[in-house]
Formats: sequence, C-alpha cells, structure tokens
Amino acid sequence: MSRRTLAILAAIGATTIYALNHTIAKGVMPHYVQPFGFIIFRVAGAAVLFWLISFWGPKENIEKKDYLRMLVCAVLGMGINMLVFFKGLALSTPINSAVLVTTTPIIVLILSAILIKERISGRKILGITIGLLGALGLILFSSEIRQDAPNIPMGNFLILMNSVCYGSYLIIVRPLLDKYHPFTFMKWLFTLGIFLVLPFGYQEFTEIDLTNLPMDAILSIVFVVVGTTFCTYLFNIFALTQLKASTLSAFVYVQPLIGILYATATGKDNLTTLKILAACLVLVGVYLASRKPKRQKQ
Repeated sequence: MSRRTLAILAAIGATTIYALNHTIAKGVMPHYVQPFGFIIFRVAGAAVLFWLISFWGPKENIEKKDYLRMLVCAVLGMGINMLVFFKGLALSTPINSAVLVTTTPIIVLILSAILIKERISGRKILGITIGLLGALGLILFSSEIRQDAPNIPMGNFLILMNSVCYGSYLIIVRPLLDKYHPFTFMKWLFTLGIFLVLPFGYQEFTEIDLTNLPMDAILSIVFVVVGTTFCTYLFNIFALTQLKASTLSAFVYVQPLIGILYATATGKDNLTTLKILAACLVLVGVYLASRKPKRQKQ
C-alpha cells in the first residue's frame, strides 16, 4: 500500500472521528464538564501521549528560527481553535457543528489567496459565496430553544471561528511538517498548548467532580482525548506529509453526513429545514470552491 493511500485512509479516519465527536463531546458538556475545562483534558492528555510515542521517533530539536511559527501554530491549532469550538459546541447543537466545520475548505481557499497569493477563479468565488451563505443562515436564523443549547447563534458563530483558525493552521503548519518528524512536532505543539489553554480552563477544570463522573462520561472524555485529539492530529499530520492542505480539508465533506446520521440515530439532535438547506448550501459551496478545473485534473 502506497504512502498516499495510507494518507487518504488516515484523512478518512480523522474525519469520521471528528464527525462522531460532535455528539459524543456534546453529551458531556456542560452537565459534567464545562467546555474550557474539557480542553485541559484534551491538550494535557494528548501531550502525554505524544511525549510517550516520541521515544520511537528521531531525536530532534526545534531550531530557534522556527520558534515563532511553532508558537503561531500552537495558538491557532491548540489554543483559539479548541477553545472556541468546544465553547461553540456547548452553546449550539451537534448537527449545526457538523455542518459549520465543513466551511474549512472555503476558509483555507480565502486564506490561501490572502497569505500565499493563490489565484481564485470565478467558480471558486461563487462556491465561497454559496458556502458562506449557508453558514450565515445557520448563525442568523437559528431559532431553536433547547436546554442543552442555550445560545445557538453565538455557538454557531464560534464554531465558524474554529474553521477560520483551523484553516489558518493548515496553511501555516506545512513548512514545519516538511522539516520535522510528526512526533517531534506534535509533542512540542501540545506542550505549548497546555500553557495557552491553562489560564482559560483552570477554573472550570477544578470544578469537575472527578470522583462522581459516570462511566459514560468517562468513556466520552477518553474518546475525545485519545480519538478526537491524539489520533486525529496524528492522522492529519501524516496526511499533510502526502497531501496538500486544500486536499486534506476537502475530506470534511464526509463529516456532516456521518455527524448528522449519528446525532439523529442516537436521539441527540434533530433535522430541521434550515439545517438541511444550510448543509446543502455549504456542501455545494465547498464542492465548487474545491473542484479542480479539467485541465488541472489531467
């Protein structure tokens, strides 16, 4: 099996885990764990796991000239990204979350045009417009009233900001991935992440009643730490060594489908006309923005 095939399988695996995470993580928040306190679990737990597996990787040191880029990657990929996503998920619903994260390829395209001067065709501009209309529709017109989703419009906005941060991370991180082994990169990225999220999550983390957590909540936390954080970051980091950032971000197509099916099958969320329409607009927009012209395919 070629490394590119393995990279594609890793990307599919990461997308599937992310899709399940919308419902699984939502089931723990905010009753058992507040969102920022949950991030302490995610970052610290994954940091320990990456340090453990780093002993099987090469012994590398981060060069001084790469410190600033590493810090920016940690801020975007560890700090703001995780904090706004979990806070948004706590305020919104699993299906809204699964739909809005599919805007990542559109965000990557916009940021690529701004940061690395990538040319945007008329078809891509149309895709960006359609996709963002779907996202804005969820943010501006969501009127559900749910006890476990106290502020859906704000939650949707924060989830969209997560896509902006993650899209920026995918673009900025590439030079470091070309230079360092994934184990080296990830152990330091998550170590920096601990210091970034600790001021925001310490209070909520200390409020967690660890001794009285039910088994389903513990299993959900383990899934988020090991699956959603450790495995997905490892899968994505390997996929990025073989695939372009825009190609990897396109795998997000699968996420709303799996996320919606899982959320509805488990009774954790329900489909509405607005959600269906928004999902269709976002996916059409992502398709138009991500599809390569025929000459480039050949």
